[in-house]
Amino acid sequence: MNSKGVTLWFTGLSGSGKTTIAKEVERKLKAWGCKVERLDGDIVRTNLSKGLGFSKEDRDTNIRRIGFVAKLLSRNGVVAITAAISPYRAIRDEIRQMTENFVEVYVKAPLEVCESRDVKGLYARARAGEIKNFTGIDDPYEEPLNAEVVCDTNTESIEESADKVLEVLASLGYIQVQEVPNHTI
Repeated sequence: MNSKGVTLWFTGLSGSGKTTIAKEVERKLKAWGCKVERLDGDIVRTNLSKGLGFSKEDRDTNIRRIGFVAKLLSRNGVVAITAAISPYRAIRDEIRQMTENFVEVYVKAPLEVCESRDVKGLYARARAGEIKNFTGIDDPYEEPLNAEVVCDTNTESIEESADKVLEVLASLGYIQVQEVPNHTI
């Protein structure tokens, strides 16, 4: 499989399915021999953005750090997959402007669906006032206006969403899909 560097930016509410779809896309790309790195929001906060809180300024700093690392990876031929809430449109647009090859994936699910998937109990804690500035509860999530891919995880399977992402990557020339036994994408 041939591929060229690209930043694949997954955004959406907590519990929308960003990490799950990102892992499936990563798995398929690696199986096809692509160079791939996944930058998950929780992992980055632990290793690259330790000490940052959840104020707007700290969230913007965190997203800029993720974007900078993804840009470095993608300009060196890696498919850099990010999975972070990245709630503010202006910062996502800033990352898009500074990154040569950028594909935004909006992982869309209704708030009530995200809350029902919340295994960590974060939404319940936010609704109880224990967590402040929680995206979707007392802090906004600004939906992308022109995402290259929209995955509606309320109606699509993980496989359908991942395939949709891969099809867009192929149509934009970032990957060349070769037929895989029993499945194309």
